[in-house]
Amino acid sequence: MTLSFLKPIAAALLGLAMAATASAQGLIRDAEIENTLREWSDPIFDVAGLNHEDVDLYIINDPSLNAFVANGQRVHLHTGLLIAAETPEQIMGVIAHETCHIACGHTISRTRAMDVASRPALVSIGLGVLAIAAGAGDAGAALIASSQQFAALNFFVHTRAEEAMADAAAVSYLSDIGRSPKGLVTFFEKYRYQEVLSEARRYPYFRSHPLASDRIRTTRQLAQETGMMDKPTDPNVQRQFDLMQAKLIGFIEPLARVYQTYPPGDDSEAARYARAIASMQSSDLSGTLKEIDSLLEEYPENPYYWELKGQALFEMGKPAASVEPHAKSLEFLPGHPLLLINYARSVIARGDEGDLEDGEEALRDALIKEPNNSFAWSQLAIALEKQGRRAEAELATAESAYHIGDYQRAYIFAGRAAKDLQPNTPDARRANDIRNVTDPALPENEVYWRRRG
Repeated sequence: MTLSFLKPIAAALLGLAMAATASAQGLIRDAEIENTLREWSDPIFDVAGLNHEDVDLYIINDPSLNAFVANGQRVHLHTGLLIAAETPEQIMGVIAHETCHIACGHTISRTRAMDVASRPALVSIGLGVLAIAAGAGDAGAALIASSQQFAALNFFVHTRAEEAMADAAAVSYLSDIGRSPKGLVTFFEKYRYQEVLSEARRYPYFRSHPLASDRIRTTRQLAQETGMMDKPTDPNVQRQFDLMQAKLIGFIEPLARVYQTYPPGDDSEAARYARAIASMQSSDLSGTLKEIDSLLEEYPENPYYWELKGQALFEMGKPAASVEPHAKSLEFLPGHPLLLINYARSVIARGDEGDLEDGEEALRDALIKEPNNSFAWSQLAIALEKQGRRAEAELATAESAYHIGDYQRAYIFAGRAAKDLQPNTPDARRANDIRNVTDPALPENEVYWRRRG
């Protein structure tokens, strides 16, 4: 009976440690936002002793305020956090704090702490079971119900020390790269009230990163000792921050919220950007082009404005007209995989002479940099099928399915491809490899096949 309670306790503790999973709302991919966040975070990773190329950064489409480290060197940031931040330094502060959890080995130590924390809970459960068996049902039920509280209290004893260490490390990382640590302090002070809220009412971030007044005071003191609290924000960083928030709000928030935040009388760069995106989201092509063309007139070498123009034209049924803007985006940001995929999708849809070959080349270049990009594989399958290369298209479909965890579809299409591809070629071997690792007869694949019904 004890073993049957072990899983819920471990799951509850894992929830306290990481707060949420990346699968809750889905990941967002955007060249501009990713480049901005990497530009801010890579120096932090490096000064913390990590190789920034080994640290993955994920943006999760979730309105809750949260950030966490999970599955090794992977930092996850919710869109809710990026939108709620008041300064770029607040985001940098959160990233620096999470970086210590990786560099300081907390992801490993917390797993051990969960095991230690669960032991008193298991004792409480055992006592509860004995009490129920002895006829004291109410007392036994109370003991079992309190088991997770025992576990949580023991776990927080461990995490409080780690949170203090991460705060101090974050201040050090930021000052070492010439950034003000003020954002970390103001972020904590802004949400100080979370300390008095019930667990259920707190933002996810403050369930796994509980605030305390002494913790905030200590962080402020450390930040003041750097002498960089009043260092002004770099104008370029502020612009990146403003455009990132405008882009997220334009894409994610309701139209009314966009126009409330960025009213028509606001002619700032960020406001025009947000309104251009919101117009595209509401299928108003003329509104989008009006705003984006005004931005391109002012910033003709901005690849992301060309990307948005191409996206708007493509999504509103004008694929041929979308090719040139996407080509311009690559002119100013050559080789970026997401921009290559956008360009390829447009030329494949246009279908002029040589377009399928151009699209295939662009997709293969993108896949060299992002071999796990499922959407790129699906677009490559379209390009290959249109060229009459059925077996290669089936292999690309298998790749696409494999990289999103659809093992059933991957297994079926890899099998079809393997029958028609020339034996002992790299493609044939890859098809057989996918078929072997997705084989439903393998016990480890049971969960993937059950997911597909």
